[in-house]
Amino acid sequence: MSSPDADARGNDTPAAGTPSFQMRGKLFTAVTLMPEGGVPNEAFYAALDEQLQKTPAFFNNAPVILDLGAAPTLGRVDDLRRIVTMLKDRQLSAFGVQNGRPAQVAAAREAGLIHVTTGNDAPLRQPRAEKKAERKDGTRTVEAPPKPGKIITSPVRSGQTIIADKGDLVVVAPVSSGAELVAAGNIHIYGRMRGRAMAGAYGDENARIFCQSLEAELLAVAGLYRTSDSLEDALLGKAVQAFLKDDRLAIEALA
Repeated sequence: MSSPDADARGNDTPAAGTPSFQMRGKLFTAVTLMPEGGVPNEAFYAALDEQLQKTPAFFNNAPVILDLGAAPTLGRVDDLRRIVTMLKDRQLSAFGVQNGRPAQVAAAREAGLIHVTTGNDAPLRQPRAEKKAERKDGTRTVEAPPKPGKIITSPVRSGQTIIADKGDLVVVAPVSSGAELVAAGNIHIYGRMRGRAMAGAYGDENARIFCQSLEAELLAVAGLYRTSDSLEDALLGKAVQAFLKDDRLAIEALA
């Protein structure tokens, strides 16, 4: 029979040989690939190779979600396994599917893929109504707007990822090539921008990116993105804003 002291110790510490671990949530960026029609053919992979060659650094070892919403006949286990293999040969790691029919989801699970609900599958956040407070003298005052989610005042180095999972992200410093900014709301960069910025990370299509000096590798809002090779020369080094317009990512100079 164990003693009271032994029981107390057992409640406070794990038993010998018991494995310990931690589980933490982490926001990361995944690429969504949407095959159209049916099983991808050689033309599909040729077009994919062309896109990958344009921005090899961004897509290298990128996690990939297959969006099956435009491919209703893509549902055989072998076909899904082949896609995973073809993507792996291109240094892309497919791990899940979304927008699939029940039979497609079942086949994906058999092929080793998980079912993911992300991005626009979640409801867009609506702007909060303006709140007012009433004082004892009867006058009404408007509540102050919420503060930005995060403010960064030191340079963002290559390899760093800064995430503001609530509100805006404000960076009062330069952002190096290879650095990554992610925000649920807007992103403001008051410095030289040479890395990647992704605003509206949870699907907020009203989010914008404001940049004092544009030299970015990639800009994205609510999943729509443009890379450095698609930026107009006239915008480089200028103060700009990026926003969604007519289902495309528009980038315009600030006056």
